[in-house]
Amino acid sequence: MKTTAVLGILIILILGAFGVYYFLDTSGPTVALSRQPGPISSKADVVLKVRDRSGLKSLSVTIVQGQKSFPILSREYPSGVKDASETFRLVAQPGLKEGAVKLLIRAVDRSIFRFGSGNSSEETIDFDYQNKPPAVTVLSTAHNVSRGGSGLVVYTVNREVVKTGIVFADRFFPGYRQPGGFYACLFAFPSDLPQERFIPKVLAVDRAGNERLTGIYFHVLEKSFPRDRIELTDSFLEKVSSEFKDRFPKAANPLELFLKVNSEVRSADRKTLYQTGLKTSPTPLWSGDFMRLPNSAPRGTFSQFRSYFYKGAQVDQQYHLGIDLASLAHAKVPAANSGRVVWADDLGIYGQCVIIDHGMGLQTLYGHLSRIGVKEGDQVKKGDIIGDTGDTGLAGGDHLHFGVVVSGQEVNPIEWWDPSWIKNNVTDKLADAKEASAVK
Repeated sequence: MKTTAVLGILIILILGAFGVYYFLDTSGPTVALSRQPGPISSKADVVLKVRDRSGLKSLSVTIVQGQKSFPILSREYPSGVKDASETFRLVAQPGLKEGAVKLLIRAVDRSIFRFGSGNSSEETIDFDYQNKPPAVTVLSTAHNVSRGGSGLVVYTVNREVVKTGIVFADRFFPGYRQPGGFYACLFAFPSDLPQERFIPKVLAVDRAGNERLTGIYFHVLEKSFPRDRIELTDSFLEKVSSEFKDRFPKAANPLELFLKVNSEVRSADRKTLYQTGLKTSPTPLWSGDFMRLPNSAPRGTFSQFRSYFYKGAQVDQQYHLGIDLASLAHAKVPAANSGRVVWADDLGIYGQCVIIDHGMGLQTLYGHLSRIGVKEGDQVKKGDIIGDTGDTGLAGGDHLHFGVVVSGQEVNPIEWWDPSWIKNNVTDKLADAKEASAVK
């Protein structure tokens, strides 16, 4: 009697344990797709991630269009695989046409539920299959660009884009959609870039991942820049050391610290300028030409190639990508034009610095300030006082380092002081495109 009772209890326990194990996993694998419903092309990578605690058994991906099915992916997983990531494309196949498609995903796990057949998950996602690149029409015709200078291209794109602008070499300058529906892109011809690498083209990438590159008619105006020899004094090196010693505490002497600042900090500042250039209004905030520091004399020119000497020996070489303007000590600095302050803090070699955004990636930089009189986010008008000149950062005396920056690339400020240049190369192009879009 006792044996029968014990046996019964054992059977109940075994059945209970089996029941718990059998019903432990009753849901199918989780599925996550990198693409959201909408346009897609055969050039776009799609990442599919699947997971199941009982282990994965199989995965299939199929395109369904009308009554036709097109297999894209089929996987069988060995025992023990609980996570998988698959990358695939909706490659063109005979019979697959542009237009609406459904992506059918089916994943099966290794659960013993359903008498060993496992759990399955099915996901259906709607896409618009597109393989034709967007059409780009360049509206502006004259693009005369000086070395170190700026240019503007105006164009239209026939569909929504996720990325557009001017590309050449390893550079990209974003284009911005204007109220008339057209795009405007300010771009630069970097002064240190070989001319053979300056072949600007309009890039447009649509939501499906299709890409179009369209050339523009342009003419390069070559320009030479001066050289300068700078003798480093011990007093100047000590001044730099006192400002930057916290960044390079292991520097053996002031000269070594200066060389690190002139190279490493300068390089980091360029990256900051690029990131700050993305904080821009898509439409112009400025009006007319840009102000120059009143009653000032130039002390350093744009793209000046500077050779640094210490005790008769050359120790470094760098380009000076701005214009140094000297007036009275602690002279009031006006905003060169209307815009929004996007930087008001220390900025490496520029010391205490203000950057004002004027829209479409165009920004002005005010370096070496002794006082900052604005804060990030402030709206300023042309002529508003934003600070005082000084000698902070990598400055040897009280002056203003004035820079003009186009999407992170420093350009020649002289063009932006010239109302005729701005009218012929920027504002007239924008006005013509606006008028043409209004007629349509």
